[in-house]
This record gives sequence, structure tokens and C-alpha cells, in this order.
Amino acid sequence: MLSYLIQRFLSIGLSLLGVSILVFLMVHLIPGDAALTIAGERATEEILNQLREDMGLDKPLYHQYAIFIRDLVHLDLGHSFKTKEPVVNEIKRYFPATAELTLAAMMFSIVFGITAGIIAAVFRGRFWDYFSMSVSLAGISMPIFWLGLMLILLFSHILGLFPATGRIDTVLSLDIETRTGFLLIDTLLMGNISAFLDALHHLTLPAITLGTIPLAIIARMTRSSLLEVLNQPYITTAYAKGLSKWKVIIKHALKNSMVPVLTVIGLEFGYLMGGAILTEHIFSWPGLGSWLRDAVESRDVRAVQGGVLFVSALFMFVNLIVDLLYAYFDPRIRVGDEAV
Repeated sequence: MLSYLIQRFLSIGLSLLGVSILVFLMVHLIPGDAALTIAGERATEEILNQLREDMGLDKPLYHQYAIFIRDLVHLDLGHSFKTKEPVVNEIKRYFPATAELTLAAMMFSIVFGITAGIIAAVFRGRFWDYFSMSVSLAGISMPIFWLGLMLILLFSHILGLFPATGRIDTVLSLDIETRTGFLLIDTLLMGNISAFLDALHHLTLPAITLGTIPLAIIARMTRSSLLEVLNQPYITTAYAKGLSKWKVIIKHALKNSMVPVLTVIGLEFGYLMGGAILTEHIFSWPGLGSWLRDAVESRDVRAVQGGVLFVSALFMFVNLIVDLLYAYFDPRIRVGDEAV
């Protein structure tokens, strides 16, 4: 286990190094001048040159990258060119909103995706199978930005059931003491049930928008994996022992069919983090995606580098956890001579 973890962390470190190089080069290929964006079009050349010197943009690219890596070794992502605040502090401020949205979308997609996949597998070739897979196909085919706008149009403007923007009502937000940054948790810690319900109300449409495509993919993978397991001899033996149909499916078949589903869940987490940028923009959600979008538009090099590197590290860490969970669902999976 220890050697496996060491190998994985070394692999993660090398991957993050590659990500940092790519992001650094791509940010500097963005057209425009960061100093001009920050100072404004009326700034004199003297002011622009001074600003470039203060931000380190007057140095060669290899020198700028060396400074970035030096700071990164000390867990310092630098300061935002635009706000002058440490990038780490800005990530701490905006990440809880994105994490709350991503986790809600992931829970929505896992619960309903696995349920739909089980129903489709159990009722293979029947109405519920065709219905579940048709809905899944429709979910995969719908772009996030279109689905989000349609949900806002239907449930916010026409039916008036859900708010269209924001995380919580402005009046209620004034009474909330920020402890974790997660509104659902902070409101519960305060015992403010009305604020909790309002935050949950605001979270519903963005979470459904972000979780629809992963839900469809998880449903299809669960169905195909479960159908394969249901044809195994030990399932026939379980039926021969007199076990009920649903007990065989839930206790024996589902657990053994979860390894490929876990793989999809791990990969879809990265998709959710990327899709959160569009979702946050549509619903005016004050999260990491909106912050990164603004940083790209203003060519805030340090903010973009730090934000993308943080999201990449988080994605790799989640995939490491998924790999370790494989051993729980399938003890046959081993690394070398030791179980993972």
C-alpha cells in the first residue's frame, strides 16, 4: 500500500508539473496586455512599464516560470495582479461555493444515475429500460448552457418555483456567520432553518443542470455493468438458494458491478469541475469557475495558474480515492502482491 501511494503521489507531482507548464504557456499566448487591462486604456507608457515591472512581466518567460515554481515549492501561488490579494486566499474564498455545487450535482447524478441503471438492467427490454436509456441519451445530448437557460425559463420565469441566480436571498445572507464557506453547513450550524432551505432552494437548479450529463453516463454504465454481472454463474447459484430477486441484485450483483461505475464517477468529477464554469456563469454563482473566468478575461496570470493547478490537483486526488475504493468493491484488485 505504501509503495503504491508513493508511486501515485510521484505520478501526481509529475502530472501537476506538466499542467503548470501548459497553463503557463497558454496564459501567455492569450492576446492582449495584462498591464493595459489592469491600468486601463488611458494609462501612459511609463505607468504600463512600471506595472509590468511590478508584476514581473518584463522578465523572460523562463524566468517568470522559475519564480512561479520557486513560490509553488513553498505552497505560495503568488498574488493576483488584479486584486493584489494572495491567490491562496481567493481560492479559499471562492472554492466552497464551487465545491457545494459540485458535490450536490455529484450526489444528484450518482443517486439517480445508479437507480436508473438498476431499473434499466432489471427490466431489460421492457418499458422502463427503454424509458431510462432514452432519458439518459437525451441527458448526454443536451449542452449545459442550453439546459441551464431552459430550466431558468421554465422553473424560474414561467412557473416561479426556483430562483434564477445567486446562492441565497440577500436579506438572509446578512445574518449568516461564515464558518466553513458552505452555506448549507453554516446555516445548519447556526440553526437557521429558513436560511438553510433558501440556500437549498437556490442550489437545486444549478445542481440539476450540472449533474444531468454525468447522471446519464452513470446510468448507462451501471446498466451495462450490472447486466454483465447478472449473467455470472454465482448469481444463478444465489437464485437457486432461494434468495429474492432484489436481494440478489442489491447484495451480490450491484457491489460487483461498481468498479467500472466508480471509474466513470471519478472521471465525471473532473467534468463537473470544468462544467461548473458555465453553470456558475449562467446562474451567477459566486464560485471558483466565475473567478477563473474573470481572471482569464483580465489576463491575471498568477490567478489562472494557481486556480487551474488547484483544480487539477483536486481532480487527481479524487481519482486516487476512487482507485483505493476499487479494493472495497472488488478485493481481487491488487497492486503487486498486496491488495490496494
